[in-house]
Amino acid sequence: MENEVIEFDIGLGGAGAVSGDDAIDCEHPLLDEEMADSSPTTASAAAAAAAASGGGSSGVCGEIYIPQGDPDLEPYEGMEFESEEAAKAFYNSYARRVGFSTRVSSSRRSRKDGAIIQRSFVCAKEGFRNLNEKRTKDREIKRPRTITRVGCKASLSVKIQDSGKWVVSGFIKEHNHELVAPDQVHCLRSHRQISGPAKTLIDTLQAAGMGPRRIMSALIKEYGGISKVGFTEVDCRNYMRNNRQRSLEGDIQLLVDYLRQMHAENSSFFYALQGDEDQCTGNVFWADPKARINYTYFGDTVTFDTTYRSNRYRLPFAPFTGVNHHGQPVLFGCAFLINESEASFVWLFRTWLTAMSGRPPVSITTDHDTVIQSAIVQVFPETRHRFCKWHIFKKCQEKLSHVFLKHPNFEADFHKCVNLTDSIEEFESCWLSLVDKYDLRDHEWLQTIYSARRQWVPVYLRDTFFAEMSITQRSDSMNSYFDGYVNASTNLNQFFKLYEKALESRNEKEVKADYDTMNTSPILKTPSPMEKQASEMYTRKLFVRFQEELVGTLTFMASKVEDDGDVTTYQVSKFGEDHKAYYVKFNALEMRATCSCQMFEFSGLLCRHVLAVFRVTNVLTLPTHYILKRWTRNAKSTIILEERSSDVLSSYLESHIVRYNTLRHEAFKFIEEGAESVESYNVAMVSLQVAAERVALASKNEGKTPMVNGRTREDSTSEGTRANYGSGDHPRGISQQLSEV
Repeated sequence: MENEVIEFDIGLGGAGAVSGDDAIDCEHPLLDEEMADSSPTTASAAAAAAAASGGGSSGVCGEIYIPQGDPDLEPYEGMEFESEEAAKAFYNSYARRVGFSTRVSSSRRSRKDGAIIQRSFVCAKEGFRNLNEKRTKDREIKRPRTITRVGCKASLSVKIQDSGKWVVSGFIKEHNHELVAPDQVHCLRSHRQISGPAKTLIDTLQAAGMGPRRIMSALIKEYGGISKVGFTEVDCRNYMRNNRQRSLEGDIQLLVDYLRQMHAENSSFFYALQGDEDQCTGNVFWADPKARINYTYFGDTVTFDTTYRSNRYRLPFAPFTGVNHHGQPVLFGCAFLINESEASFVWLFRTWLTAMSGRPPVSITTDHDTVIQSAIVQVFPETRHRFCKWHIFKKCQEKLSHVFLKHPNFEADFHKCVNLTDSIEEFESCWLSLVDKYDLRDHEWLQTIYSARRQWVPVYLRDTFFAEMSITQRSDSMNSYFDGYVNASTNLNQFFKLYEKALESRNEKEVKADYDTMNTSPILKTPSPMEKQASEMYTRKLFVRFQEELVGTLTFMASKVEDDGDVTTYQVSKFGEDHKAYYVKFNALEMRATCSCQMFEFSGLLCRHVLAVFRVTNVLTLPTHYILKRWTRNAKSTIILEERSSDVLSSYLESHIVRYNTLRHEAFKFIEEGAESVESYNVAMVSLQVAAERVALASKNEGKTPMVNGRTREDSTSEGTRANYGSGDHPRGISQQLSEV
């Protein structure tokens, strides 16, 4: 056949290779470089130059490696095939038997009709990598690949005949590198293929909620060894990801239709699509009216839950959640993450913020992820970002599994270091001791999370509100709102009903907690007015938590260690445990206290250490600024905290709190000024005597005596009467009271 031909370079790719951007991440040392790092022409030219100069890859090009096997199964010149694909499959099968990987190199096309008339298949180590390519010259390579091109010349060339068959026109058998052992051939790209039966099994196990690691274990057991499976865990992971992506692309219209229907029924239902609404290929976000209202009450701290990213979940479903006044998880919106780029997360967070009326939270908790972290910095620059500690603990079990197996005490030591240290200095010292004890100072992953310690270790985060009742307990809001409803096997068709069931169930639990709070009385454990006050202010769960702290004060002693006039510092510790003390700074005039444990800043409830100081300083009721409305039974009402109440007793108690604290504050200022000199002292004592008489009269005639401009009639008639006392002649009753204080 007489044809005029031109050379034509086609895109390179392994024959039947497993697809996936990160399929080259096979964790085996003999992974070859299938994807072209340079064009065939460049690679061939480099190989020719190397051959002409006697050069090549150091240590390998000077030796010849001849494949061993059945000569009858080797290619030979003149061998015919029915098609080009048949020739490629035969050469790849031959390569698997002898231990190397193949790729398509170049082709020649007919000038008449452009049809391919000649094809070359080469060893994957053919040619040399061109390190000066334009696509890599101007950008930093974060994870450079190992150089695997060594100028190998092994190849098979075929060309088409007039009969339509393809015949071998050239075959080079010898390699200039060692060949791969039979038990490692499955690591070579051109031999890593997921068969039809294997795909079926993967689909079945993925639907049952199994992750790639467990699925690979099942496949290895089923096929009798990793080499017989024919692919790696990375390939399995990529297949599962791509399979889920394909499934979502086909079903995503169901979600869009559902959101449109919900918006049509209620215009306050918010939803947004990234990209074209008719052909949505980006992320999807929605928030129902209840979620948007809940955020106005409880939007101070938020959790963005991306558990699905573990690859176990079929749906890329990520809810925004928080904590309500009963300590229950509450929903602030949901997202389907089809695209996980930084730009897509930025879009999602900005869209969510728009739905929440543009008010960012005080704090946000997410999984440990640099892409999410970068997006949060852009959208929520003032929000404190925390990585979920429990996700890090779970990852620790994977990354340090050998340490957990070898050292049974490591988990307890790690937990103690992270959760039970009371200061930054103590944590740093404990961490150094931990990594030295278990020889982990150079462990890469451990160093990574240590570098990010300010975003997940509690001792660095206690100055910010996260609505957690305990630093050592997991927050109910993290990864739990849809527990029991949406799981690893949930598909999009099932999702809507389960989603609505979860909302209904959560709402019912909140209603039940509201009922219990309003219609049952808790058992009080002390005669303290503060406990009674808290029982009538807080929701039931929050009161129980506060009650624990209040009762806990009975085992603590508070001792004054410093007094600078305005602020007094107390050391608070259990009897005989001064080495484990907490320090409380108390401003009596302003009725404000701060503790070194920072529990109030972190959870919004006063700790037992501050309450112990209140006990010794005779503070009988909680100052109103220490009762966060978000934890009270009226968290969702618009009534001012001090004025809320339906029954007479509660109304009296709360107004009494305000009166008591106001009088106490004014009295302290009066004392400070009255003690400045003898003259001011005498004036103060006279004023106190007059005030004492008026208060006694008002108490005696409460509800009976008519008021004139806020004063009793008797006060008005005796206003002109004044008494003069010399120093020491003050009224005996007041003198006695002051001396007793």
